[in-house]
Amino acid sequence: MSVDVSGWGELPPAFLAPGSSSFLDFLAEQAPDLLPSSRPSAAVPAADTIPHGTTIIAARYADGVLMAGDRRVTAGGMIAHREAEKVFPADEFSVVAIAGSLGPALEMTRLFQLELEHYEKVEGTPLSLVGKANRLSTMIRDNLGMAMQGLAVVPLFAGYDVAGGRGRIFSYDVTGGYHEERDVAGSGSGSIFARNALKKLYRPDMAEHEVVTAVLQALYDAAEEDTATGGPDLTRRLYPMVTLVTEEGFRRLPDASVAELTAPVLQGRQERPDGPTAPVV
Repeated sequence: MSVDVSGWGELPPAFLAPGSSSFLDFLAEQAPDLLPSSRPSAAVPAADTIPHGTTIIAARYADGVLMAGDRRVTAGGMIAHREAEKVFPADEFSVVAIAGSLGPALEMTRLFQLELEHYEKVEGTPLSLVGKANRLSTMIRDNLGMAMQGLAVVPLFAGYDVAGGRGRIFSYDVTGGYHEERDVAGSGSGSIFARNALKKLYRPDMAEHEVVTAVLQALYDAAEEDTATGGPDLTRRLYPMVTLVTEEGFRRLPDASVAELTAPVLQGRQERPDGPTAPVV
């Protein structure tokens, strides 16, 4: 069955005219009401009951960078969802993970993906990794009005620097300020536990299976201490979402592989409930 498009007409001139390589700038000119930052701020009487994504964590390793997150979404003291995905490819060589108010975070992620794709199509080349980090910083800053009402979004961004031949991690605050992290970073309610646990197990030269196992141990520790962080759910066959970015690009580790690496972690916890300990130097 064909669709009659004869009455649709041509694209408006604005879509064909040369201009900024930023999709956000184009949207601000042509349809500003579609931008989250253009919407009027309103008081949110019970922001803590709005679904929130929780723990995300990142680590550099020998081949690039890893980004992972638990699967739980909470609304106040309730579990709102058990199978959420909080880690997304930003483009071929970068990844963004979300923590905070789920709705605004997902919207920001989709706009960020469009922004990077639009730039590459217009300019014929992708943004540098630092350029991508700057674009995300602007988007977080534009959400500051909503963040002050309780709808904060505090993501992590990471990627493989093709020019430098290494993985890099960027963390943000609610105002859009960001810093490049040396080795590990985290965001969300359980991140303080996950990050501190990972720091004791981490080595910069870790192979892929080693860094994945260390991150699984760290997320397990976060779930032990933070009720908003979900641990491995064997009944539902739910495990943390683990992604990797290397010189070959973005890759999500299959759930079966995560389950296989989780098994010895769980077995070890039966003997040592508090997990492995780092050597004392």
